[in-house]
Amino acid sequence: MGGHSHWAGIKHKKAITDAKRGKVWTKIIKEISIAARTGGGKPEDNPRLRKAVEDAKAANMPLDNVKRAIMRGTGQEPGVTYEEITYEGYGPNGIAIIINVTTDSKNRAASEIRKILDNHGGNMGSAGCVGWMFEQKGYIAVAKEGANEDELMNLALELGAEDFRSPEGDEFEIITAPQDFDAVKAKLEEKKIVLATAEVTMLPKNEVNVGEDKAQQVLDLMEELEDHDDVQKVYSNFNIPDDIIARLGK
Repeated sequence: MGGHSHWAGIKHKKAITDAKRGKVWTKIIKEISIAARTGGGKPEDNPRLRKAVEDAKAANMPLDNVKRAIMRGTGQEPGVTYEEITYEGYGPNGIAIIINVTTDSKNRAASEIRKILDNHGGNMGSAGCVGWMFEQKGYIAVAKEGANEDELMNLALELGAEDFRSPEGDEFEIITAPQDFDAVKAKLEEKKIVLATAEVTMLPKNEVNVGEDKAQQVLDLMEELEDHDDVQKVYSNFNIPDDIIARLGK
């Protein structure tokens, strides 16, 4: 299982146990404000905002919080102005990392992200140093339990998906072109397919295998990056076998 799907699975399990709701809400509010500022305040006309509002509902965020974040984004209500920045770098074992940040202090964010990477055996790189190793794709995961692989594969490809995968683990993966993601997602939902994950993301073109000697270091780095208030998304190309994850107790 690769960096995206494996880390997504680990995060999902942690979200259930940790329930760091306040931190999650802060990140979603930033995303709603940015999405409204760049694409307008109507979710029906703004796919990015629509996804952020869906995330807010999934996190049980009060509707008033959502409305205020939209109004701050469109300028109808005063508030902090956030800036989007992407950092690229390397982690233990030479893994590639892309870090999407939304911050009101570019200098502070750069300093803190660099320090996190340094503390965990990584380093900040220049813009573009690892971006070429990833592709933007629509990513949809469906639980294997209760799903027929052949039927789901045929349906996904018929609806316009680029690829269908059955990796190790308990989920099937459906890959789409970014511009086809919303349509494929909507059609799957119309067919009453329950989606475990659905997002436009960055998928690695190739993966770097990480052994048990570096696995904990990689996971600690990813977790600290994700936990930073300004970090919205972290993408990597690491691959840690399931048996190692199990031994580490993740």
